Amino acid sequence: MPDYGNYCPVSMAAEVVADRWTPLIIRELVLGNTRFNDIARAMPGISRSLLVQRLRHLEKRGVLETWPAPTGRGSEYHLTPAGRDLERVIDSLGRWAIEWLFDEIRPHDVSPTTLMWWMHRRVDHGRLPPGRTVVEFRHTAPDPVSIWLVLDHGDVSVCLQHPGFEVDVEVTAATPALADVFQGYCSWAEAVDAGRIEVAGPPRLTRALPRWFLWSPWADVTRERADRVLNT
Repeated sequence: MPDYGNYCPVSMAAEVVADRWTPLIIRELVLGNTRFNDIARAMPGISRSLLVQRLRHLEKRGVLETWPAPTGRGSEYHLTPAGRDLERVIDSLGRWAIEWLFDEIRPHDVSPTTLMWWMHRRVDHGRLPPGRTVVEFRHTAPDPVSIWLVLDHGDVSVCLQHPGFEVDVEVTAATPALADVFQGYCSWAEAVDAGRIEVAGPPRLTRALPRWFLWSPWADVTRERADRVLNT
């Protein structure tokens, strides 16, 4: 396909970042996902072949670099300085959508697996408890399923099957209730007080749990926008 031409900075930038899925790939890299499978899991719906194509395109245009994985198996994708500079663009897009497309956003459409994957990448590692802590998230609706997050010395894993360790905290909620907290429509404390989320476990862990997560990068602006809607 012919390009837009090199006479306009916006058209030149669009050539690099405006293809379908490309902004979401950059979003994942900005949020710290560096492995192919991790990027793919965060974007249900993209084919692996298309993801390969988009990553090669971004590498060719100087947005990312491919590095050998520290384990010696596979590769990692890391943003270049030009790629890191796109964080401002991604943040602006998210804020713009919340401001002007708020009524069209459907946070409840997210699947339990995707939501848990998003939550695991938005962890405040400095606040995690020492040692290993296992949190079981019991999604009651619309698709009943249990998913475990294993927090182990700063590493966080998503397990779709029982990890084989004793569960320290149990969280029971419908997926939409957890999605509301993650996206910023309400706080964890508000959801618990309203009975939308139930938490069981040692008090020292249940009280600390919401502080382990950073939630959506746009949670604050979502809450402000939701409050404005309620007050109009």
